[in-house]
Amino acid sequence: MMDRPDVPQQALAFIAENIDSVPQLEALLLFWESPTRSWSCDELAARLYVRPDACQGILHALRRRGLLAVEDRDGERYRYDSAWDPDGERMAQVASAYREHLVALTTFIHTKTPPALREFARAFDLKKER
Repeated sequence: MMDRPDVPQQALAFIAENIDSVPQLEALLLFWESPTRSWSCDELAARLYVRPDACQGILHALRRRGLLAVEDRDGERYRYDSAWDPDGERMAQVASAYREHLVALTTFIHTKTPPALREFARAFDLKKER
């Protein structure tokens, strides 16, 4: 993983493992800042200035990683799922790092290995563990 001066390593590790784009991180921060609010894709797309189809990808990726929960039976509203970070320390650290090191973190996200390649590599890691 690439080092960034003064950026906490735990924040970098979380982003390296769970975040594929800046809009994903910004979406997660919106959910975290309002943990009782549920968002539809249209509401989130308007807030992030992304197309609804891009928003669907963001929501599905964050949910697949256990960071969001589906709020309704139709799967059209999402909310923050604090179960992955019960004491809130990890997400607070990520939010602080994003505020204090915006350029470094956005550059880090843009220069990461593409998600498809990381998933492919993970498949080989799982085989090694058996």
